[in-house]
Amino acid sequence: MNTDPLTSKLQSRRDLLRFGSGTALVAAGMPAFAAAAEKKTFRIGVISAAILGKPQTRNGHTWHFAQYLHPTCDFDALKKYDPNVVDGWKKVYRNPKFHFNLLPFRDTKITHYYDADSSVAGPFTEVFPGVQVATNLEKMVREVDAIWMGDASGRGEDHFDLVAPGLAHGLPTFCDKPIGGTVDGTRKILEFARRHKAPLMSGSIFNYEWGMEAALRMRNSGEFGHIEHVSARLYSRYRFDGWMIYGQHPVWTVMSLMGAGVDAVSMYEYKDTCHALITYPDRYPCHVWYGQPFERFEYNRTDVYFKKKLYSFTPSIEGDFAYGHHYEMVRMAAQFRQMLLTGREPNPHQEILEVTAAIHAAARSLKEKSRLVKLAEVMDVN
Repeated sequence: MNTDPLTSKLQSRRDLLRFGSGTALVAAGMPAFAAAAEKKTFRIGVISAAILGKPQTRNGHTWHFAQYLHPTCDFDALKKYDPNVVDGWKKVYRNPKFHFNLLPFRDTKITHYYDADSSVAGPFTEVFPGVQVATNLEKMVREVDAIWMGDASGRGEDHFDLVAPGLAHGLPTFCDKPIGGTVDGTRKILEFARRHKAPLMSGSIFNYEWGMEAALRMRNSGEFGHIEHVSARLYSRYRFDGWMIYGQHPVWTVMSLMGAGVDAVSMYEYKDTCHALITYPDRYPCHVWYGQPFERFEYNRTDVYFKKKLYSFTPSIEGDFAYGHHYEMVRMAAQFRQMLLTGREPNPHQEILEVTAAIHAAARSLKEKSRLVKLAEVMDVN
């Protein structure tokens, strides 16, 4: 039981923010979800996406993000397969002293791990005892209650094939970014999930930063007036192929704070940096900067210009990046678990679709001398 009144209050407000903008799904229409909700423990099937057909043997979005859903970790095995992360996992990421009154989840465990190349799945099952290698997706989805599909650096071309079997069974599903790779690919996944009444979660880890949650509370309270502008910056050096994958994060930052309804996007690049302008027909334009120089690594920084206040934040908490990164990963895993319990999707489908469209509109703009490209131009392409 959570006995910390401050944590309890923050947690309840976060839940309100998360679920207030989500899409409610009727449990009665989801036999798989309803059945799972009655169980004491949710059995999670983890899927690792590929990168152009090549397996991600150390897929950080399965090893690092999904690990919070499993109660145990074998550090000896982790040292054998990924020695560089052991100290960090012991000190922060699997440290029971730093669990934000959320961990360990009392009702989740990873039971299956699937990779299209089953020969690379063994290490995961050694590091997380009790997990078995799945060699057939259709069989796996009949033995789990939910799906977590992780993709650290892939392009999304295999995502539909990986999540469709679970969605067809109505299983709550996390589908990593870029969710569909293309606008049509994203729309295909969203429509398939809707048709099968399967709760779907997709977005960016930036949505779960401590600072982002504070900014959303400020926005919703109205204390500092409405948001006039968002400047979302990514520190990693820019490349065009990186924009299609990691550009998702700052665009999601804008989307989370300003909402759907984007009109057009323009982008300009110079060497290892790019700037994108995101415009709305009824709101101030927002700015994405991928490749901002940095004094020390923070991964990203966001400025939120309220009418009466400028609020800036990075992933760090009290200057500690590891602790802040841990927090956003915990909150993302907690949001996934909450979706299993309630059937509520964290992000509206329109926002998910518009993020994909904004990424592709920016890419088209770049090829056309930074022309302001309407989202409708890329959303209407078949």
